[in-house]
Amino acid sequence: MAKNKKKPGGYQRDKLPIEHTGFYPYLREYLEYRLIQNYAIESNRRHDSTLRKFILWSDERGLDDPRAITKPILERYKKHLYYARKKNGEPMSFNSQAVQLSCLKGFFKWLTRQNHLLYNPASEIELPRRPQQLPRSLLSLEDVQDLMNTADVETAEGIRDRAIMELLYSSGLRRQECANLKLQDLDLKQQTVFIREGKGGKDRLLPVGDCACQWLKKYLDDSRGELVLAQDGYALFISDYGEDYSGDGIGRLVKRAMKKAEIDKAGSAHLFRHAMATHMLENGADIRYIQVILGHSSLRSTQVYTRVSVEKLRAIHQATHPAKMKRDKEKVDSKTANSNKDATGEKMPVTSDD
Repeated sequence: MAKNKKKPGGYQRDKLPIEHTGFYPYLREYLEYRLIQNYAIESNRRHDSTLRKFILWSDERGLDDPRAITKPILERYKKHLYYARKKNGEPMSFNSQAVQLSCLKGFFKWLTRQNHLLYNPASEIELPRRPQQLPRSLLSLEDVQDLMNTADVETAEGIRDRAIMELLYSSGLRRQECANLKLQDLDLKQQTVFIREGKGGKDRLLPVGDCACQWLKKYLDDSRGELVLAQDGYALFISDYGEDYSGDGIGRLVKRAMKKAEIDKAGSAHLFRHAMATHMLENGADIRYIQVILGHSSLRSTQVYTRVSVEKLRAIHQATHPAKMKRDKEKVDSKTANSNKDATGEKMPVTSDD
């Protein structure tokens, strides 16, 4: 069994303090309502975090109660999100802005339905258009192998890290889906993994490749027992502290591996998901199968991966475009003509061996 390691300070993100505001009783009631409606716990956590940001922003401006919020105030907050900057100085993506505003619309819709408000100030707030963006970074096959090789497989932690990365790449899991796995969700004999209540509360059964199965077996046989503290723990992956692995922990694991492999690309665990989809499509997989593996409700979400392999498109374009073939022929003809000139530049007569 692993010795109980001490967690570093600041390991868990603290919630923004809004308990002193008039918003807090409504927020607590709203989150309880969502749980009763069978929304996922992880989804509730994100709503809690997002709404606390808005409540704190409102409190700083002397707005202490939902009844004080009007449509112009919400439009002002929408503008605030647009101009906000992350710690690295980059603006918030339109997708992130839309998600935060969508949470607000849901909150105020519930407040109105529960008769806490006479009217819904968020009903006419338009969400920003979500661009169909390509993944900003894509791992090559060499990048994937370099990441795998960063794990020190002479240690229990390294074997676990390699098993996690192999599974992320093999089955295209989201990091929270990977963190939520229980021992009974993995079937090495059938080479499958069962995702319980993934994004949108949907279950799915996924294949696991041979290489990933080998590392998962090694982890279960040689590593997990050394890491786990509680004998009745059923989580598949165990952290350095003998506890269930978290989604944030998996993100940090991949970031450390990227730094060690000197791969300077934006993102972390989700890069394996992008890479799996793109590499399978390049090798001829039907996009509908990729949709099922990724757990996308709409094929439109999956089709973005048909546009990311620029190098593949460039290679096909260069090999098959008729304009290139014509120019190659012109180059050959030009070289032949030049070879038929003497040193003075005069064209030499062509003779026959006959």
